[in-house]
Amino acid sequence: MMEILQSEIFANLSYIFASMLFIFGLKQLGSPETAQRGNLISSSGMLLAVLVTLVNNQIISYEWLAIGLILGILVGATAASLVKMTSMPELVALFNGFGGIASLLVGSAEYLGTGSLGLISLTAIFLTLIIGGVTFSGSLVAYGKLSEILPGRQITFTGQRVVLIIFFFIALTLGAHLIFNFSLSGWSPVYSFLLLIFFALVIGLLITLPIGGADMPVIIALLNSYSGLAASAAGFVINNNVLIVAGALVGASGLILTNIMCKAMNRSLANVVFGSISSTASSNINAEDVGEIKPINISDAYLILEAANSVLVVPGYGMAVSQAQHAVRELGELLEENGCEVNYAIHPVAGRMPGHMNVLLAEANVSYDQLQEPDDVNPVMDTIDVCIVIGANDVVNPDAKENEGSPIYGMPIIEADRSKTVFILKRSMAAGFAGIDNPLFGKENSRMLFGDAKESISGLVAEFKS
Repeated sequence: MMEILQSEIFANLSYIFASMLFIFGLKQLGSPETAQRGNLISSSGMLLAVLVTLVNNQIISYEWLAIGLILGILVGATAASLVKMTSMPELVALFNGFGGIASLLVGSAEYLGTGSLGLISLTAIFLTLIIGGVTFSGSLVAYGKLSEILPGRQITFTGQRVVLIIFFFIALTLGAHLIFNFSLSGWSPVYSFLLLIFFALVIGLLITLPIGGADMPVIIALLNSYSGLAASAAGFVINNNVLIVAGALVGASGLILTNIMCKAMNRSLANVVFGSISSTASSNINAEDVGEIKPINISDAYLILEAANSVLVVPGYGMAVSQAQHAVRELGELLEENGCEVNYAIHPVAGRMPGHMNVLLAEANVSYDQLQEPDDVNPVMDTIDVCIVIGANDVVNPDAKENEGSPIYGMPIIEADRSKTVFILKRSMAAGFAGIDNPLFGKENSRMLFGDAKESISGLVAEFKS
């Protein structure tokens, strides 16, 4: 039996089956209704691939394999259970970083532990070092910005782009020496190996530090792609087919998602990485620029909602911060019982990671059929009686279509300003994540419902129940 399990035929057949599970699971992730199942299928494929690899290569004893498996399950289950939904973007950033550093360590171990390596192996090692290093340090910066350990704004210095370009060419030169091992007096390829890791880590910092908060969802998607590419390169390093396939799938899907997010912001990837949204505005909204602010209380808001035939909810990071998704779902159900049609407009870059709002609403058991994209709701926005904007400042900013001087001009938005009435739930007049003014707040049909989003929504729920 052990001879069969350790045979190359069994290993390759298992890898093919695992790859099929990856592809099928990835397909399932395309819909919120099947995403959980797709995640389970893909995870099963990876578990199979890991177990087959360990058994086939007789890497460690079964006792250590069992211990590692149990520890991994405990750590993963604990992290998944204890992490708050508001901290999910930070967790995703850390996972991307772990993928990058794992690939870097695989490449390092192969380079330092193998005597003679061919051109292809050395090239693959170079790619694991440079991509893995950039992914690891860049993901740590993303984690720092999302968790507010680092400032969410752009962190730049004079000549930063020039330094980045110089460091990149230095890294390429070190990589060439590592691969071709050409003669340099008194300079060992090991020195190039160590310096390459250092410059890869620094390049990751220089790429991610200038990224402003409004661009963070795009960078999270890009770093996810980098982690996949690093894993694929690591597969070439250790000659493991399933790792090559899995890394390529993650890398390709991450690039596709990054492209989708860039289109949602009407910006190129180069513009996001090298020309992040900058603002000259203060941290608070300038009342002179947005017009007269018209506050509303919960009782008056209830009366308007009670008479509404159609309501559109536009969630943003404010909903995540206040953990209001369950109250939002309850309010939606009460509105439907009152004969009102309720839908949820999800902008691709709402929140601080791709799919952030979808995850929150799915957790609250909001029907997938009610989740709509901007292209679905904008054509009928004039017929919406009430649009409830919950902390989604930038993705509903009319300046994106009206003000050519705005940093977000041309970005497709959810055109909430065209609805009959807009309720904007905010704690204060602080600017959005992009740090720019929002004229929606001063529109004639806009009403500001100040306070914590969860408390405000719960107050409306209480009004309906009474």
